Amino acid sequence: MSTQSLADGRYLLGSVVGTGGMAEVYRARDTRLGRDVAVKLFRSAAADGVSRGSDEARLLAGLHHPGLVRVLDMDSSSTSSGPTYLVMELIEGPDLGALLADGPLPSDAVRLAGWDVARTLAYIHQQGILHRDIKPSNILTRTTDPDSGVFGYLLTDFGIARFYDAARQTATGQTIGTAAYLSPEQARGGAIGTPTDIYSLGLVLLESLTGARAFPGTSLESAVARLHRPPEIPAALGSNWQSLLSRMTAAHPDDRPTAGAVAAEFAQWQTPEPHTEVFTTGGPHTEVL
Repeated sequence: MSTQSLADGRYLLGSVVGTGGMAEVYRARDTRLGRDVAVKLFRSAAADGVSRGSDEARLLAGLHHPGLVRVLDMDSSSTSSGPTYLVMELIEGPDLGALLADGPLPSDAVRLAGWDVARTLAYIHQQGILHRDIKPSNILTRTTDPDSGVFGYLLTDFGIARFYDAARQTATGQTIGTAAYLSPEQARGGAIGTPTDIYSLGLVLLESLTGARAFPGTSLESAVARLHRPPEIPAALGSNWQSLLSRMTAAHPDDRPTAGAVAAEFAQWQTPEPHTEVFTTGGPHTEVL
């Protein structure tokens, strides 16, 4: 597909830079504006690809935040024989999942990741939106100067994001998302709200620090495990991380901090807290899509 073009030759597809259950993301060239972009191409076999692609584009078109990947263009094949695709800003850098394949990250890098993503979540939650699928592969990275104000970690893939009732803080209860990062309420198929995204982010940050998933195993084993025990947070990470991650992954949603509170706490950490290196066994894991 490296020679495939879209929009009558405007977008020339290059290499695949990401893949998921319903779509593949290509590096592409916008020949009209002379710039590199990312094209999310939905597979024709995905029955609801057209609907989800359109929903994602419309949702993101109304959002403006430095921690979000911008949507630049879209086309829907609902009335034509062409593919459904989104054209997005190209982020030069691996996703967080790819970085973790090489092992855990330094504590301060994880703090910066948490700070960026928490600020982005605070923004989308204020817009009445739940992401519902916070996981390493949905966090893109790029090299930045920490003092520049540019976000080095960006939240992407709003394919299953939904608006929620801000007054009741709930959305339709469905077991949807990636099993390894589901909140307990998601695993039960119960009503969910903004604390769901906080729980998932807590698991992502814990994995970034230790290099291992808190709830490994098959999708079913992983989902059920969190209903019976909290994630294990090593004391070696230090008291700051222990306290924050314990609150973010509290079993009851009401006991979790808001995204704004998480971001504020990270902002107060001037330097990474000294801690003993955490060693884990096992090789790189395969992302569950």
